[in-house]
Amino acid sequence: MATVGNATEFKSSRQLAAWLGLVPKQHSSGGKQLLLGISKRGDTYLRTLLIHGARAVIRFAEKKAEPESWLRKLITRRNKNVAAVALANKNARIIWALLTQKATFHPDHTMATTATAAH
Repeated sequence: MATVGNATEFKSSRQLAAWLGLVPKQHSSGGKQLLLGISKRGDTYLRTLLIHGARAVIRFAEKKAEPESWLRKLITRRNKNVAAVALANKNARIIWALLTQKATFHPDHTMATTATAAH
């Protein structure tokens, strides 16, 4: 929170992720989209923490998570390092939402809303 500061200065969660260097560098024009690797901009330490945290989650998810989860499907389609950056990007977007709404994180929030909608 000390590094990001006032999260409302970012218009969207993608801007925060781009500021951290977790989204692909874009060179797009004329309808052609060219996405390069992640940029090295932003706070290196915070980006490293997010990616290392994502790697720890991936190591756990390979053995314990249900096969239909978003992360397990991503790991089967992509390289583990690409999946780690994608998860770090997702976590950065969650962080932005929590900071802007001054909310508390509930890890089972999506499961609770899905279970309620199913009944």
